[in-house]
Amino acid sequence: MGGEALRRLSLAVLAWMRLAHVFQKVNRASAAYLRAYGLSVAQFDVLAQVGAAEGITQQELADLLLVTKGNICQLLGRMEQRGLIERRQEGRANRLYLTDSGRRLADKVVAGQEALIGEQFAALAPAEQRQLLALLRKLDHTLG
Repeated sequence: MGGEALRRLSLAVLAWMRLAHVFQKVNRASAAYLRAYGLSVAQFDVLAQVGAAEGITQQELADLLLVTKGNICQLLGRMEQRGLIERRQEGRANRLYLTDSGRRLADKVVAGQEALIGEQFAALAPAEQRQLLALLRKLDHTLG
């Protein structure tokens, strides 16, 4: 896109394009880090969410991850086969727990992921990171 065309774009469109560009860069670095552990970004998200709230129901997890019931079933099935999580039937709900292997992996990978993201955002001072978070929250809430 040429300079003249960029000048004609609205500030909102420019901000959106920059946000998408930054997201892609951070997401690529994150995916590469997780691949070294044989995890997808979605599997990492499951490890982190279940590790933070063991006993969470399968439906609660699906709601947090914004995925369909079918998608979460396939994702959890693969992770169960790898011995990372276990589902325990409790009434009509499946509750999710990390296995010992899943917990060890989560402890290692979550800390590494946190360090990686910290490095990616190191160009911003802590006050700027707080400001960015506040602005993104505001935008997120207004979008519904």
